[in-house]
Amino acid sequence: MMKDNYTGQPNVRDVETSLCRRAFQAFRSAIEVGDTTKFLALVTEEFQFSIPLPYDDWKGKQVGKQRFKELVSFEREALRVKLTPLIELYDVHFGVVVFQAQGTLNTQPYRNELTVVFEFEGDQIKSFKEFVGMPLKSYEK
Repeated sequence: MMKDNYTGQPNVRDVETSLCRRAFQAFRSAIEVGDTTKFLALVTEEFQFSIPLPYDDWKGKQVGKQRFKELVSFEREALRVKLTPLIELYDVHFGVVVFQAQGTLNTQPYRNELTVVFEFEGDQIKSFKEFVGMPLKSYEK
């Protein structure tokens, strides 16, 4: 008979060092303070992403590190938020983080729940796709 060693507590070392956790923390830093360095250090050379922005330039697949920098710059022009992770699920191929964004959008109060799905290749981020709880109509004032 196998003894059940589960104590109901996560293995803190595994949680703190997961690629999903590192990816989200670096993503969070990029969105909150504009520092893309840590995030871009985690991505593959073929990195791509998609986001639900209501502008033709941002529809569909986006490719490359420079494009991610442009996204962060674009979003930070209108959006000032803090991201709070709510749920994190991951395996060796994918990481899913449900999070809350709260702050201002064009100086108006903003709060939303979003999900980001990271796809991993080895110990790097191959891609991510973001899903928004409440779609944004426009970034314009």
